[in-house]
Formats: sequence, C-alpha cells, structure tokens
Amino acid sequence: MVNIKKGDGTFFVEEGGATIAELHFIPSGEDRLIADHTHVSEELQGQGIGEALVKRMVEFAREEGKKLIPSCPFVKAQIDRHKEYQDILA
Repeated sequence: MVNIKKGDGTFFVEEGGATIAELHFIPSGEDRLIADHTHVSEELQGQGIGEALVKRMVEFAREEGKKLIPSCPFVKAQIDRHKEYQDILA
C-alpha cells in the first residue's frame, strides 16, 4: 500500500523527495472542494494509485463535511464508478 500524504490543496505520493502521484483540489466557498487535476507517473500507472488518491479525497471531504465538485475527468469517472462515493457530490 502506498503512503498518501496531504499537502496544501493536494494529496500526493512521494519517492526520494519527488512527487510521483498527485490529486490537486481547491476550496470553493465554505463547503465545497473542486478536484481539478490528477497525475500519476508512468512507473505507477495501472497499480491503483489514482484510485487510492480519489478514495483519500472522498474520505477527506467526508471528514471535513464538504461536498466535492469533480472537474477532473479521472476523479469524475471514479466517483461515477463507485456508487458509495455519491454522497459527497455537490
């Protein structure tokens, strides 16, 4: 399992001090978060890292009592695929 860290407006995976996977989000008002970009390095693609980042983002939104606006196509596809994530949609 990968170690997903939280930064300022990101969830990310680091290796050797370099970010190798990231989900970026920005606040929108008091109760919404916009997930606007994901990136997973080529060496990690196909290993479920992107899905793990989205899952962590969903958990964070729930913890903070916020709704999510998935403007990133990957995040939107993951939320559409996982019906248990529908409760956090704005």
